[in-house]
Amino acid sequence: MTQLPRNTILIGDALTRLRELPSSSVDMAITSPPYFQLRDYAQAGQLGLEPTVHEWTQNLRQVCHEIGRVLLPTGSLWLNLGDSFSRHPKYGAPAKSLLLAPERLLLALSDDGWLVRTKVIWHKPNAMPSSVTDRLTLTYEVIYHLVRQRTYFFDLDAIREPHRSGPSKQARTPQHHAPNFSGPLAASRGGLHHLRREGLPGHPRGKNPGDCWSIATRGFRGSHFATYPAELVRRPILATCPAVVCTACGAGQKVSTGALPCDCHAPARAGIALDAFFGTGTTGLVARQLGRDWLGIELNPDYAAMAYERLSPRSDHRGVPVV
Repeated sequence: MTQLPRNTILIGDALTRLRELPSSSVDMAITSPPYFQLRDYAQAGQLGLEPTVHEWTQNLRQVCHEIGRVLLPTGSLWLNLGDSFSRHPKYGAPAKSLLLAPERLLLALSDDGWLVRTKVIWHKPNAMPSSVTDRLTLTYEVIYHLVRQRTYFFDLDAIREPHRSGPSKQARTPQHHAPNFSGPLAASRGGLHHLRREGLPGHPRGKNPGDCWSIATRGFRGSHFATYPAELVRRPILATCPAVVCTACGAGQKVSTGALPCDCHAPARAGIALDAFFGTGTTGLVARQLGRDWLGIELNPDYAAMAYERLSPRSDHRGVPVV
C-alpha cells in the first residue's frame, strides 16, 4: 500500500498485512496478541498455538519488527501480555512452571533494539477465582510500553490524576545532595524537592498515574472470549497518540500547549492508533471516542464482523471498511 488506510479493518494474518503498510505512517500501536497455548481461535495460521514458547516468541518478535517499521520514529508500542503454566517440558519449561512468555518476548525485543520504558501491572480487582491450592491466584497481567528511540511523543498531562494530598502547610527544606546510599542508577528527586519547597504536593496539573492500574475486566456479549476493557486502552492512546499531527514533520500536539510544536504551517491530520490483533475492535472504539483515527488487523472474519457492528452504530450510515 502506498497510502495508509484509516478507520479500516484489514482481514488476514498480522505479519502479512503489516508488511503491506507504508513505513513510518502510524503514531502508536497497542495490542493484545494471543497468549501462548491458552486459546484456540480455530483459524489456520493463528498465533498462540506454536509447539513451544520459543516459537511463539519468535513469531511475535517478527510481528513487532513490522510494527516498529510502520511506527513513526516518535511512536510507541503497548503490548498486553499474559502468561501460562507448562504441563510438559516440551512446551519450553518444566511441568507446573510459569513459561515466562512475556519476559522471553520482552528480552527478545530488547535485543532487537526496542527501549522498554515501562512495565505496567494491570491489576484485576475482579480476577477469576481459582481452585488451585499450591500457588497464589493470578490477579494481574502486564502491559509493556516500548519505543524505538530515546525521544518520543508522550503527553503525560493528558493522563495526570488529581493529587490525593493537599498543599503542605509548611514548606520543606530542600535536600541539595543525593543521599550517600544512592547508586549510579538511582532516580533524581530534585523536581519533587523544588515543588515541596513551595508547599505543593506535586505537579500543579496533577500526579503521574504510575505503573499499577487497577481496572476490572469487562464481559463481552459475543463469542469472543479475550477482550480487554476500554479503560486499559484509554491511557496509552491519550499519552502516546497525538490528537493532531503535522503532515510535514510528524510532530504531535500536546494538551498542555494546544498547538502543534512546529513552524511547518502544513496541513494537520488526526493521530492514528494501530491494533495488529484487533479482535472485536476495542482499540478502534476508544480511539474514535478520543478523536483519533484507527487501523485494525484481524485474522478471524467473524471477530472482524463483531468489530464492524461495534464501530458502526445505526446512527452512522457510513460504515466501517473491511478490506
